[in-house]
Amino acid sequence: MILRLLTRRPPVDDAPAVPAHLPWRGWLLFWLRFVLLRAALVMAGSVTIYAVVNPPLTWTMLGAAREHELVSRDWVPLKEIAPVMRRSVVAAEDANFCLHWGFDMAEIRKVVASGSGRGASTLTQQTAKNAYLWQTRSWGRKAVETALTPVIEALWSKRRILEVYLNVAEFGPGIFGVGAAAREFFGTTPDRLTPVQAARLAAVLPSPRTRSPGAASRRSRAIADGAATIARDGRAACFE
Repeated sequence: MILRLLTRRPPVDDAPAVPAHLPWRGWLLFWLRFVLLRAALVMAGSVTIYAVVNPPLTWTMLGAAREHELVSRDWVPLKEIAPVMRRSVVAAEDANFCLHWGFDMAEIRKVVASGSGRGASTLTQQTAKNAYLWQTRSWGRKAVETALTPVIEALWSKRRILEVYLNVAEFGPGIFGVGAAAREFFGTTPDRLTPVQAARLAAVLPSPRTRSPGAASRRSRAIADGAATIARDGRAACFE
C-alpha cells in the first residue's frame, strides 16, 4: 500500500509550470507570454483555415441582421468576378495593393503629415476587420486588426485577400458580397459587370448604408479612371 502511494503519478495539470521562486513581476511576465503565445497560435490557426475555407458568416453580418434582413448570397470565386470589378475596388480602396505587405507606409506618412482624420487602411486591413472582427471603432479592435494583417499577408495570396474582401464586404443594407450586390442593384452576375456598374459598386464601399450605386457620382467616375490607370501601369498584376 505504501509502495503504491509512493509510485503513483500525480494528476496531470494542463497549466504551465511556473517557477515558485519568481517575484510578482516575473509571474506577470510569465503569464503575459503564455497568453500572447496562445493568442498567436489561435490567430495563425484561424487565418490558415480561411486561406482555404470560405468564411460563412462574419460579426458584421450578424450585427447587420439585427437591423435588416440579409439578402441571400453565394460565394463567388475571384475568377468569376469581372476583372474590371476587381480593379475598381482596388482603385477605390487601395491603389497600391500589389505593392505593399499589408500596410501602405507611404499613404500613412501622407495622412500623418497632413494631419487629416481620414484613414489609410489597406484592403488587407479591411479584410482582416470584415472577416474576423467588428465595425465599431476602438483601440482594441485596431490592435487586433494590426496583428492579423501581416499574418494574412504571409499566409494568403493577394488574389485570396481580394476574393475574401469582395465576398464579405457590405454593399448596402443587408447586402454582403459582390454576387448579391450585382444581382440586387443591376440584375446581373459579377462576371458581367460593366466598367460603369463596377465603379458605382466600388463607390459605395466607404459608407454602404448611406450611399447607393444607382446613380453616377464624381467618386464613381474617378474610380473608373483609377481602374483603367492601374490596369495600364501594372498595379493590378498581382490579382489579374
